[in-house]
Amino acid sequence: MTLDYEKEFSVFFQQAADLAGSIALAYFRKNIPVDDKHDKTPVTQADRDIELKIRAFIENAFPNHGFIGEEYGKNNPDAEFVWVIDPIDGTKSFATGRPLFGTIIGLLHGGKPVMGLIEQAFTKERWLGIDNKAAYHNGTPIHVASPRAFEQARLYTGSLSMFDDDHLSNWIKMCRTAKWTQYSSDCYGYGLLAMGWADVVVEQCLGLYDIAGVAPLITGAGGFISDWDGHEIDLNFNGKAVAASCRALAFESLESFRPPR
Repeated sequence: MTLDYEKEFSVFFQQAADLAGSIALAYFRKNIPVDDKHDKTPVTQADRDIELKIRAFIENAFPNHGFIGEEYGKNNPDAEFVWVIDPIDGTKSFATGRPLFGTIIGLLHGGKPVMGLIEQAFTKERWLGIDNKAAYHNGTPIHVASPRAFEQARLYTGSLSMFDDDHLSNWIKMCRTAKWTQYSSDCYGYGLLAMGWADVVVEQCLGLYDIAGVAPLITGAGGFISDWDGHEIDLNFNGKAVAASCRALAFESLESFRPPR
């Protein structure tokens, strides 16, 4: 029997998003400390509070489920169902008052993302996706744009610092090839892709918590998402993601990163 994820979990997703959004708004554009983690990435009290509150909320509702969070790590990650949380995706945006941050909530079943949500409390936007089935923006069904050639595509990607290694020159070539390129959209860019306002997103240096809740939104809206080698998103995610309106466009966008033939 196939589980109806939307029927089973959508109310809980909405309640968790309400909880996260209320905490984010309590801190956003307030003068709060920003600390550096061991990897030099920033973290705020909003990140910590959201993750702790959602973790407790999940543990109370689903005590047998696992949990993976950006700030406080893993609990029972081999469970049949595992929740993956990025409490504030885009902490730099959050800490500088830019409303492109969001809370990402993902649900894995058997190690694969099956349902996900992006909550942007300040702009009052919420995206919900069910893998290969449906996607919604504030409750309204959404769909990716009709496929375009990459030279005509609207690209979202990370900042230059995301590609400050051997891929830098490849990244510059990619950005110059797309028709329009926008930078550092955090999770918001994936929401725009699912709505048809963007065509492709290319990023690297990600954690599972950055992408597990995004993947079902993209596929639910009729799009494609994988790592750069074409492997679907799962617990073994390698940190490099491409999402697009279709598979062909996804890999056309990565041509700059391919070895010369």
